[in-house]
Amino acid sequence: MKKIIFALIAIGFACSMQAQGILGGKVSGNFQIDMQLSREDSIIGAEKVNEKLLSNAFANINYNAGDFSAGFRFESYLNPILGFDSQYKGAGIPYRWASYKKDYMEITVGNYYEQFGNGLVFRSYEERNLGLDNAMDGVKVVAKPLSGLTFKGVIGKQRYYWEEIWKTDNGLVRGLDAEFSFNELIPCLGNKPTRITLGGSFVSVYEKAETKFVPIGEHYYKMQIPENIGAGAVRLDLSHKAFNLSAEYARKSQDPNAVNGYIYRNGEALLVKAGYSIKGFAVSLEAKRIDNMSFKSKRSETGNMLNVNYLPAITRQHAYSLMAMYPYATQVNGEMGLQADVMYKIKKNTFLGGKYGTDVKLNYSRVHSIDRQPIEGYELDQMGTEGYTSNFFKVGEDLYFEEVNVEINKKINKDLKLNLMYSYQSFNPIAFGHPEEPMVYANIFVADATYKINKRNSLRGEVQWLLTEQNYGEWAKGDWLQLTAEYNFAGKWFFALSDQWNYGNENGEKVHYYNVSFGSTYNTTRVALSYGKQRDGIICIGGVCREVPASNGLFVTISSSF
Repeated sequence: MKKIIFALIAIGFACSMQAQGILGGKVSGNFQIDMQLSREDSIIGAEKVNEKLLSNAFANINYNAGDFSAGFRFESYLNPILGFDSQYKGAGIPYRWASYKKDYMEITVGNYYEQFGNGLVFRSYEERNLGLDNAMDGVKVVAKPLSGLTFKGVIGKQRYYWEEIWKTDNGLVRGLDAEFSFNELIPCLGNKPTRITLGGSFVSVYEKAETKFVPIGEHYYKMQIPENIGAGAVRLDLSHKAFNLSAEYARKSQDPNAVNGYIYRNGEALLVKAGYSIKGFAVSLEAKRIDNMSFKSKRSETGNMLNVNYLPAITRQHAYSLMAMYPYATQVNGEMGLQADVMYKIKKNTFLGGKYGTDVKLNYSRVHSIDRQPIEGYELDQMGTEGYTSNFFKVGEDLYFEEVNVEINKKINKDLKLNLMYSYQSFNPIAFGHPEEPMVYANIFVADATYKINKRNSLRGEVQWLLTEQNYGEWAKGDWLQLTAEYNFAGKWFFALSDQWNYGNENGEKVHYYNVSFGSTYNTTRVALSYGKQRDGIICIGGVCREVPASNGLFVTISSSF
């Protein structure tokens, strides 16, 4: 009977779409499968994999017909590859959506991603390499009643692995955002060189209060847990010719949770960016301060899932593996830092610029703890209190991360390109929950050269060298050297060999992490295979991180789109 009813509904829906001209649209999509075959290796710490073969896969199917669009994503983790949470184990369709756009209004039902401003109070997004997906399930409305005026409204719950969203006790997320572009709203300002945009957001999370007791002295007191947590933000974007300035300030109401140790302090965040850019020269500055800004839709959650907001990192994101050995993770309970970038192109036909010119990039970043003083009569971060006091403009004592980075890109001739990099990094393991470990100081060098043999063939060689005096085990294993050789041929094939050698390890094996890879790209399809050893470490994207365990074996990736 259920099948008959479902069939009648499907037929009726199809007829309705035909009547509205929705059928006859375009189907598009993409898919990817990653497969890992790993074996036990006690030397590098690779554990035994009982399943032998692990795999992650997904496929997006999208349909578009004029003002109507819909789609879904199928995912399978059978079983999750190393480093991904075991709670992903399984297969199904966790993401499905439909959207209709007419005149100035767009309505989306089902799953969706969205961001307000810089994300300080709301960002729903997916970062597949981190195993992070906090997609909303509910309704989103975007309205643009006037040119330069945009309103957004969201309501729903967030994805949590394979749990049935509306059967969980996770909080209900509601949010509104408004943005005003004065140059579009006011006709006489349309062609002015000064551009001004203002925006504001408010987000609230409703979660049923739990019963929790806090010990103070010899007594236990029942905590009054707020069921509605609110966060608001205001932002400004201003530009004038070559100058630009943006700022966003956010504030969050009392939100005792597992991340902040169940304290009642209000949260706040400030992000400021400024820049100047002309032909051949650009400079940018960023500053950020975060104070108790963990904002989740479930107060007991401590991992990367169920984050309502996003707190961007202001440190450089590195692609070279040794440069990224000591990445920085955003400290949601408190940090303040700055970053500066300078980019300069040395002119052509000069002594330093040569025939093609030379690109020079300088980067500096530094992140500290915030000032934290105990409240009179209580211990620092005492559960059930406001936790601490803080001077907004005072820098904390702990240095979390510092980097000085120089990069030079040089085209030697029409066939040879050279990229040189140097980085000095100071890394504090306290950022990953290891306050007992000492600081790590590293000097890192990279030389990367590409030689074009002809239009369809090229050679690339790469040398990375990390030097550090720290050599005490998990977080610092002495000096490293990496060599890579890559051959690209026939316009679509590649073959590469690499060796990452921990030659400076004084407390263990001086391991060679050999790796060989091979693959091809044809139109939109890519196939890549690699075999070898992978060291354990941490991967970070935008200040959000996950641990990657050591492995030894085969890794295969197949991806395509249509």
